[in-house]
Formats: sequence, structure tokens, C-alpha cells
Amino acid sequence: MPKLSALPLSELQLRKSAKWREFPTEILPLPVAEMDFEIAKPIRDVLSEMIKGSDTGYLGPIPELGINLAKFAKARWGWEIDPEQVFTATDVGVGMVEMARTVVSAGDLIMINSPVYHNMNNWIAELKCKSYDAPLTKDGLHYTIDLAAIERGYAAGVKAHFLCSPHNPVGTVFSRDELAALAELAKKYDVTVFSDEIHAPLTYKASDFVPFLAVSDTAREVGICVTAASKSWNLAGLKCATIITAHPKQFNRAKSMPMAVHYRASLFGAIASATAYECSDWLDSALETMDSNRKFLQKLLVQHLPTVGYRIPDCSYLAWLDLTALSFGENPAEVLLATGKVAVNSGITFGPESGQFVRLNFATSEEIIEEAISRILSCVK
Repeated sequence: MPKLSALPLSELQLRKSAKWREFPTEILPLPVAEMDFEIAKPIRDVLSEMIKGSDTGYLGPIPELGINLAKFAKARWGWEIDPEQVFTATDVGVGMVEMARTVVSAGDLIMINSPVYHNMNNWIAELKCKSYDAPLTKDGLHYTIDLAAIERGYAAGVKAHFLCSPHNPVGTVFSRDELAALAELAKKYDVTVFSDEIHAPLTYKASDFVPFLAVSDTAREVGICVTAASKSWNLAGLKCATIITAHPKQFNRAKSMPMAVHYRASLFGAIASATAYECSDWLDSALETMDSNRKFLQKLLVQHLPTVGYRIPDCSYLAWLDLTALSFGENPAEVLLATGKVAVNSGITFGPESGQFVRLNFATSEEIIEEAISRILSCVK
């Protein structure tokens, strides 16, 4: 499968997305989870045709989204999705919040597993609920879920669990056995598991990823999947995500959401997403590029910054770097921005124990990755 080529920095700096507008041009921006590649041609073509035809109205029925997602999931993971149990939302955050409204009330406990995608805490705040953290356990830089800590939280009254699977930022793909055990605990304590699977198509060995709703009958009973094509095909600005259920109880909850949850998604996003699920060749090319990049990053670190901790991630394009040994102080990301002119995510935003970590996006060119490491190195005294 041929690799994709990232656009040159001069072209990327003309983009209007958050990644390229949040910082002045002298800053190399590597925090936001966007890719620096051209999107798949079939997606560009269908959007161009819609613009040409002034087809810019509201989102209505979109059966092809559920159908194409089901075909993709069956081919990729052997997961059988009922297209009738696929619902549309604006983005994964909206999908998580609106479905959670059918389960929780203000003041309820919602579990997370830090270090975890920082917006999960924002979603919990939006629901007027309280966050209960059952931190991941780790061996070196390999993190996974701590079932004992999760059970303690469930027993303490957790009502819902926001599970990040595969996990952002640590790059872990959970095993079937881990997820099956989690499902059994959720049933025992009457917890609903909301599995955010937005990074799933970006698993480097596709067979390693197990959709939560494909794990067991118990998982289908207690679980809800919220996902999108946005990370894997670089469509975040088009605004469309999907909520998937596989049990009558959860299906009825999804049907009880306000009608506006569907209509607030974008027509462009829904059509682009439906098209994306037919673009496996583009996805495989992107994975080839990012597989090479994750290893290239390790090579550069070994050569130039050997004390930086880095475990090659199992999924996605986000490197979780331990900068403890560089002695950059309380917030290494601030030092990198001020001195190195490179922007990354601060680890503390993902969890209280991660203050010396940063998250770096490597869905770009080798030249930009090399420049990023050079700028980090320039901060070392």
C-alpha cells in the first residue's frame, strides 16, 4: 500500500483550521489531532459536487451512513452492526453527552481512566455530573485498565463509564478479555459503558482492536458506542458522529434523545462520513505513513533525546512523551512553546499524574517531525 505524502509547511500554514490558526506562524503546531494530508479523493469529489449543485441544506435521512459503517466494521473487525441502530450526532462529544443524558442525572458519578482525553471532563461538567477517576495502571509506558480500581468505583456508585477505546493519549488497544471483564463488572453494578471508539480505525494491526459491542452479550446490554470518521479520515470540521447500540434497552434510550441531536449534525459531514467508510484504501495508505512516522520518531529520540520516554503507540498518531529527565520544570509544554517555538499538549490536562508528559501529533511529514525534535533539543540546557 503506497504511503501518503504530507503537504509542505508553506501550504499547511494557509489552512483555516484550529491547528493552524491558534498559534503565530513561527510556532510549529503539533497539539491538535488533525492530519497534514489531503483527504481521500472520493470525499473531495462528493463534497465538490454538492457545492456545485448548491446542495447545502439541512441533514435529513442518511441511511447510507449506517449501511456503509456496518460494511466497514464487518470487513475490518468482524463486527455486525445493525444499520437501524446507528444514530447521528454533531460530533463524539455531543453524542456522548446527549446519550449520557438518557442515563445520568445531575450530581451522578461518571468514571474516566486517566491519563485520558481532556474533553471527557468537560463533557462530565456539561452534564453537571462528577468525575470519578480510576487511573490506568502501567508497566513502564504501557498502560491498561485497572479492573480492581474500576470495581471500587462502580461499587462507590458510578452510574456511567466514559471509556476511551482505543485510548487517547497513551495509545493502548485493550484486549477482548479486559473488555469482557469490564462488561461483567458494569452489569454487576448497573453501570452503562460509553465507549468512545473514534481512534479505532487507526489501529495499526486492525485485528487487535475489539469493538466493545462485539465483545459479548453482556457488553451489548451495558454498552453504547460513540464514534466518527473524523479522526481517521480527517473530517473533524465537517461535524458528524455516530451513536451505535446493540440491545433493546440502549436502542430505546437512543430513540428517546431529542430530535435535534440528529439535525444538528452537518449534511456535508454525514455524506463525507458515509463516503469515508468506503475509502479503506486511503485509510490503509494513511496508516502506512503513520506507521513509518511512529518508528521514525522513536529513531530520532534515540539519536538526539535518549532520556525521553516513548512507547510506540498501538493506534492513532499521537505520541505520549515523558520529558521528566529533561528537567523542564512544572510544565514542559510551556517551555517548549516559549523557548523551542513548538506547540504540544500539556500532559497535566490529561491527568494529575502526567505533568511531565506531552502529547505530540505525528500525522505529518518526516521533515516536520525532525524539525519538532530539533526544536525540543534546542530547549535542553
